[in-house]
Amino acid sequence: MDNLFKRDALKYHSEGRPGKIEVIPTTSHSTIRDLSLAYSPGVAEPCLEIEKNPEDVYKYTAIGNLVAVISNGTAVLGLGDIGTQAGKPVMEGKGLLFKIYADIDVFDIEVDTKDIDKFIETVKMIAPTFGGINLEDIKAPECFEIERRLKEELNIPLMHDDQHGTAIISSAGLLNAVDVLKKDISKIKVVVNGAGASAISCTRLYKKLGVSPDNIVMCDSRGVIRKDRPSLSTEKAEFATDKDLNTLADAIVGADLFLGLSIGGVLKPEMLKTMNDNPIVFALANPNPEITYEDAKATRDDVVIATGRSDYPNQINNVLGFPFIFRGALDVRATGINEEMKLAAAHALANLAKEPVPEEVNQAFDTGNLTFGLTYLIPKPNDPRLITTVAPAVAKAAMDSGIALRPIKDWDAYKESLRKRLSIGNPLLRQIKAKAIQNPKRIVFANAEDYKILKATEIILNEKLAIPILLGNKKVILDIAKENNLLIDGVEIIDPKAEGQKELVKEFAQLLYEKRNRKGLTYTDAVNKMRGRDYFAPAMVETGKADGVVTGHTKSYPDAIRPNLQVIGKADNAKLVSGMYIFLTKNGPLFLADTTVNKNPSVEQLIEITLQTAASIRNFGIEPRIALLSYSNFGANQGYSPNNMRAVAAYLHEHYPDLIVDGEIQANFAMNHDLLKRKFPFSKLADKGANTLIFPNLSSGNIAYKMMQSTTDFKVVGPILNGFKKSVHVLQLSSSVEEIVDIAMIASIDAAAKK
Repeated sequence: MDNLFKRDALKYHSEGRPGKIEVIPTTSHSTIRDLSLAYSPGVAEPCLEIEKNPEDVYKYTAIGNLVAVISNGTAVLGLGDIGTQAGKPVMEGKGLLFKIYADIDVFDIEVDTKDIDKFIETVKMIAPTFGGINLEDIKAPECFEIERRLKEELNIPLMHDDQHGTAIISSAGLLNAVDVLKKDISKIKVVVNGAGASAISCTRLYKKLGVSPDNIVMCDSRGVIRKDRPSLSTEKAEFATDKDLNTLADAIVGADLFLGLSIGGVLKPEMLKTMNDNPIVFALANPNPEITYEDAKATRDDVVIATGRSDYPNQINNVLGFPFIFRGALDVRATGINEEMKLAAAHALANLAKEPVPEEVNQAFDTGNLTFGLTYLIPKPNDPRLITTVAPAVAKAAMDSGIALRPIKDWDAYKESLRKRLSIGNPLLRQIKAKAIQNPKRIVFANAEDYKILKATEIILNEKLAIPILLGNKKVILDIAKENNLLIDGVEIIDPKAEGQKELVKEFAQLLYEKRNRKGLTYTDAVNKMRGRDYFAPAMVETGKADGVVTGHTKSYPDAIRPNLQVIGKADNAKLVSGMYIFLTKNGPLFLADTTVNKNPSVEQLIEITLQTAASIRNFGIEPRIALLSYSNFGANQGYSPNNMRAVAAYLHEHYPDLIVDGEIQANFAMNHDLLKRKFPFSKLADKGANTLIFPNLSSGNIAYKMMQSTTDFKVVGPILNGFKKSVHVLQLSSSVEEIVDIAMIASIDAAAKK
């Protein structure tokens, strides 16, 4: 590490509130009554209930989501025996990872003893505080006995992550490496360099995956561990060999897999050359691997390499395992963490790597489009699907192996609860996704010569969200797909400028000419427009050759909307088209309109915008609660904006009495239902507040949504266009892949509704 990084690391840990974690209340505590309930005398009630039924501790306390990270500081990272207090930053860091990846609370506990019996007794005595225990940074061979005895004497999930974390993650890598290379796992020859806790656990788990014990050779700092070596520990004796091998160089000849959990630089290029064809190298010493990625690749171009480093492909990172393993174990009240649960985690990770990668993962690592193969064998730590993939697999394995005290009955509900823990996605978005999958429609992308559009297409195809049709030069599109390893096989690609589309261009031109010939459009103009994708795409929808169109992305909003208005037009009962955004907040969706189309709408136009928005929201199965925004509350001020919104409210109250709408109202009152109820209890919104905001003009709406988008972490879906006769949706300039996929889903379910 350079000096700047060292300085930044010290600042990171010391500035502001020292350390990395804190304890925060989870219940209300603002009144004297709250405090009386939290402590004395209210706390006596749950205490008495737990005394009667000890299992109620999981009902009335945080124990079910609380894990202890416990260490004696004898094997801290690559730093060795540095003591308990020096190891505390690592334990706090582990607590941070538990929380951000799996929403598990942690107390880090440093036990100042190297005596095995004292350490075990200490952990046993504090165990009733916790739902699970993560042993950390305890040196071998003591860690083996400590874990074994504690597992025998405690009935909660317990794991020494240094042993089993690397074993689980590297097992996933091994499963996928032999899959890609078409090697038989039962026949591969394995050389393990290192005989510590992690190496022993890895090798044991590899055996359970199918590696033959006869094909394993383990080395330590003295060379090959042979059966004739005196005074072998129990763990080393398990892997001792009687083969005529003495050094790592001897053992590595003809090997298929090298697993390094030792020291940097020990695997020399000349050793690598003696391995079998397509050798697999897991060089996991940190921070310097047994052989660098560059040296390995320079020595053999057929080598498949994984390290513990994030700057190389195939990082074996324990954070892929322990948060989700404990999450699954806690959620079914497992009485331990057994081999079946570890294997389930390994297989879940291996299978996840074979799925198309979310674009947010690609962007984080700036590696182009990651696809399953030799340089992507293991999921990345920031993959949001880990918690919903690994935790359920572990929970199910606990149930199947008979150690789950609280089995899960509804797996869909369980996965939903996991997403909510980390605010991954949103129930509304998943509802939209479910609708799209039920009835996928043909959605034409007007501007498909773009990586983001094609990446979105890959996701849409894989998840069956719609049936994409791509407009553009076929060669250009396929070249982009090939360059980025995008799987878009079978998707329909149409180039309006191609020779084979001449007749269709003429048909579409005639359609446009008939619609616009009294508005200054000649037939020749219509033909020229139809050779462009922005007009060709809506013409496909208008003639039934597609069900919906997604356009924009590379054009200004007005330029993208105009061709669709001219070719498809507004719905028969619509006098205008309006735009809406959805902000997916932790308190539910918030709908904003008109934020994109109408500059200074009249009272009549505001009424139509409100009714269009309400109908659109109801299509999502949500009852709109609409606030008509202005700078005034219920007649407090006169002016163009409040007068208009007041007139809209009066009209809607008279003609649509069942619609929950009110105004004019200021945004802070609309967003704060307690404030609204206290000041204006007569309002239709007083009981629950608003979930829909109608802006008086485009300036205020556009400013508001862009400020919210820039200053909050809410996920945003939109813009959604209401009022078109058929499904038309326009992307923002330079939309992300995720935003493109979201709009495609909206377009598909909109098309289904309009059918």
